[in-house]
Amino acid sequence: MDWKLFASTFAAIFLAELGDKTQLATMTLAAGSKSRWIVFAAAALALVATSALGVLGGDLVARLVPIKWVHRAAAVVFVVLGVVMFVTTLREGRGE
Repeated sequence: MDWKLFASTFAAIFLAELGDKTQLATMTLAAGSKSRWIVFAAAALALVATSALGVLGGDLVARLVPIKWVHRAAAVVFVVLGVVMFVTTLREGRGE
């Protein structure tokens, strides 16, 4: 087993999910429920299902597109999102 890959994947997903809307929704559902274990099981299954879709989608993309283009596309998307967030923050600061 590739423990380095396991640890880096776990750390990335764990940190990305902390404070995420998914975690907040799960907390809300658990707080309003008498069966927290059902909320836990359903939330865990949902995360596993979305992760499976991500892995399958990533595998499909990797078969069709060279990895260097996947990295480049991801970099462009992150830069564009960063610029959009930056511009949005500037506009909100001016009351637009």
